[in-house]
Amino acid sequence: MAVSIAQRPTSNGRVLLITFLTTVIFHCSVADVAAGASTSEELPHRRFEYKYSFKGPHLSLPDGGVPFWIHTGNAIPSADQVRITPSLRSQKGSVWTKNKVNFDNWEAEVTFRVSGRGRMGADGLAVWFTSEQGLDGPVYGGADQWNGVGIFFDSFDNDGKKNNPAIVVVGNNGKLVYDHQNDGTTQALGTCLRDFRNKPYPVRAKITYYQKTLTVMINNGFTPDRDDYEFCTKVDNMVLPGEGFFGISAATGGLADDHDVLSFLLFRLSEPGQQPPPPESEIPKEEKDKYQEEFQNFQQELDKKKEEFQKEHPDVQGEPIEDMYETVNDREIRQVFEGQNRIHLEIKQLNRQLAMILDEQRRYVDEVAKKGTNAESAQLDTAGQQQLGAVITTQQEVLKNLNELRNSFSESLKQIGSTQHQGNAGGIGTYETIQHFNDIKEHLHMVKRDVEHLVQRNAQNPAEKIMKCPDVPPMPTCLSTLHFVIFIVVQSVLFFCYVMYKSQQEAAAKKFF
Repeated sequence: MAVSIAQRPTSNGRVLLITFLTTVIFHCSVADVAAGASTSEELPHRRFEYKYSFKGPHLSLPDGGVPFWIHTGNAIPSADQVRITPSLRSQKGSVWTKNKVNFDNWEAEVTFRVSGRGRMGADGLAVWFTSEQGLDGPVYGGADQWNGVGIFFDSFDNDGKKNNPAIVVVGNNGKLVYDHQNDGTTQALGTCLRDFRNKPYPVRAKITYYQKTLTVMINNGFTPDRDDYEFCTKVDNMVLPGEGFFGISAATGGLADDHDVLSFLLFRLSEPGQQPPPPESEIPKEEKDKYQEEFQNFQQELDKKKEEFQKEHPDVQGEPIEDMYETVNDREIRQVFEGQNRIHLEIKQLNRQLAMILDEQRRYVDEVAKKGTNAESAQLDTAGQQQLGAVITTQQEVLKNLNELRNSFSESLKQIGSTQHQGNAGGIGTYETIQHFNDIKEHLHMVKRDVEHLVQRNAQNPAEKIMKCPDVPPMPTCLSTLHFVIFIVVQSVLFFCYVMYKSQQEAAAKKFF
């Protein structure tokens, strides 16, 4: 019993040591796995390729084409989209890149809208990457037996299995004929069922080809979120041509839909740690030589025209290139002159308005003086004369203040004119220019202060401007008894005279008959 009790602590210590070492090793292995996963799952670098993309607004050129793209069939480019096929029966159309894509990994983002009035549509839309341009053909408007891959957005159920609308990925080596009867299901490398017709927002598809793996992500168009993608299908170990063309095609049959593509954006993908080649290296040597030759021919023609012009006009000497552009100092002086001209025009306008106000005030003072003379001849009361005198005094003060304002504006105009004259003669010094602007600012502050003082003075004594006429004596409220009796007697006499006159006329008329 003593031996067993003595050995028990030793065995417990060994168990704890083994457990600790196992835990440490496990955590280290998990950390290594996580680090390896993080390095392996590092996202590739993306670079936008504008020569293989299009997007509105101002998508189409004045001649109806799309930059760096060609369109065929019934495709109709517009300012904000390309209508691959209209909602008419038996229509075909497509758009294809003019230049070949020569990089191995890429990612394409396609924004489109498929809309129609019917419950079912036809036939569908296709996104292509092929070694040659399939400008026309029976496969959704593209050529059959292509060499590359086609991602088909099939909206018509040809096989009657009720598995449409669907997205189908079909590869071809240039020898296979597309199986229309079965909607390509016998040749499909990947597929998913998604309804992309008549959605409230445009449908977005992201097609990624990276390290020989093709992945299709889809945004069903139920939300305006551009990054709200969900997984559709994935094809591993897929080998595509090293160079090829991108294209979008569509077709209609007995049923019809509008197939509109709003944008096609292509990105070059490069592995982490690898820098993509510069854009200059992407231009083929033949194109470089062609452009260089065109530039040299243009330069030679320009030199010839210059020599001919010099011979025809020997007196005309060409201006140096430096004179065509203004320096920083010239630009600053021009801005100072423009600011002074604006101030000069504003002060001129204010001066004209003050002159008009002065004329009106003079006429008003003259009229008030005449009215005062007439009032004195009519022997107005003393209070009216005092009010008239106060009005005349106020108007004289207004005239005096307006004259001072006009003089201050005239001084400002003279200062601006002298500043402009000095600037035109030999340039403007920085200190003198600042001093002139400070003087102008002070004068403008004085004008503003005087105008505010005038307004306050006129607002404090508004009753002094208005002449009050003497009150009319009150009229009696009722007639007296004497007046009423006289009025009745006069009315009775007049009535009696009228009756006598009428009777005499009637008697005379009877005698006549």
